[in-house]
Amino acid sequence: MVEKEQSVREKLAKYGQEHLLLKYDSMSENEKELLLNQILEINFEQILELYENTKKEIQFGEDKIEPIEYIDKNKLNENDRDKYTKIGEEIIKAGKLGFITMAGGQGTRLGHKGPKGTFKLIGEKTLFQLICETLIEGKNKYGVNIPWYIMTSRENNDDTVAFFEKENYFGYPKDCVVFFKQGELPMISEKGKILLDKDGFVKQAADGHGGIFEAIIKNNLLEDMKNRGLEWLFIGGVDNCLVKMCDPLFIGLTAENNYLAAGKSLVKANPAERVGVFCKRNGRPSVIEYTEISKEMSEMTDKNGELLYGEAHVLMNMFNIKALENLEKNKLPYHSAFKKAEFYDEKGNWIVPDSPNAYKFESFIFDAFSNLDKMLIMRVKREEEFAPVKNAEGTDSPETARKLYNDYIVNR
Repeated sequence: MVEKEQSVREKLAKYGQEHLLLKYDSMSENEKELLLNQILEINFEQILELYENTKKEIQFGEDKIEPIEYIDKNKLNENDRDKYTKIGEEIIKAGKLGFITMAGGQGTRLGHKGPKGTFKLIGEKTLFQLICETLIEGKNKYGVNIPWYIMTSRENNDDTVAFFEKENYFGYPKDCVVFFKQGELPMISEKGKILLDKDGFVKQAADGHGGIFEAIIKNNLLEDMKNRGLEWLFIGGVDNCLVKMCDPLFIGLTAENNYLAAGKSLVKANPAERVGVFCKRNGRPSVIEYTEISKEMSEMTDKNGELLYGEAHVLMNMFNIKALENLEKNKLPYHSAFKKAEFYDEKGNWIVPDSPNAYKFESFIFDAFSNLDKMLIMRVKREEEFAPVKNAEGTDSPETARKLYNDYIVNR
């Protein structure tokens, strides 16, 4: 450990981050080991580059933004629906479909202690159970166990696994459920200093929903997916209780038309709705965030009076395994977010802010789209496929999600 400590001290001196050992001398031997390992895992060159990028103004002026083509699921004729549904069903029956659920968050905003997926939404049924029921339905309909990959976080992984054990995996085969952790990156101050948490360890934050690709690669899940014979992976969030992961029409449309990726979209509720929208950026599929789009652009309509930029991206995407393999070579960019954070500064002062004071870094899943020449966008109905649980009350709350869920169950 003496050699490791010396190596760490030399590295910290090189990058001006010596304060990371502020609490080191008062730690137990086990804690010292944990901190040293944490520091050795930091890519300081990457952190330096990310910090420098926070000083640069983001420019989109030279990018060519255009509307993207989409298929409206509910306007397909009966022959096309039947054709693509049968193709999708054959892919599912052949065991080529897998599911990935992003479930790294806690239920703090809902007033729930524990992983968000353990929140009880419909009676005693949790978000995890509601999603699992769609897997069981698919298993019974198509006669195949569909592998379910669940991305947790350092914060909630142990609790999530324990919850599934306690619930006996809701009756789903245990060997078809794979847990893996989302990556993290250190948070930094406005001065570029890496933050320390209340226990003297490096303060880290989840690396965004785009981190799912890095986590898949780091955890050798591509190999697992190939060994299971998977070709298609549907990725959705744990907080959408109406997510339709097992959708043969969506799968068939994507596969038969030679797309390597696809996304489901919803019509924006109004031009000012604060959601990212699908578009083409410099000829390639992309998503333009609501912070990027001008009021004029957001209100533009086509000859039918529909919004030109009205296809909302809501984290319902599917990728061919070939597209995931390409992401091993094409790393996604990180975006900075200015947040409030409590931390020890380099002088040992405990900082409790009343305004944003630190940077966290995250990648976005839609940045992967720009690696593709094309992708399928399929418009679906909000009331049939999107009932998110994000806020304790009001919009996208348990109350609104329950109503949407119950109305759908009654009407389908």
